[in-house]
Amino acid sequence: MAKKAVASLQKGGGKEFTKVIITTKSAKTGAYTFKEGMIHNDKVKDAVAAAQK
Repeated sequence: MAKKAVASLQKGGGKEFTKVIITTKSAKTGAYTFKEGMIHNDKVKDAVAAAQK
């Protein structure tokens, strides 16, 4: 099943997207949380800049 998902991303417009994983540290517990998503290549820098604020 994973092969179908990978193959579908390689055809057509799938190459225009990047998987972004943003790590944040909780001030209360000190644990790390991860937020991931598929973002268009044109908006990757904006998403990373917004996460660093």
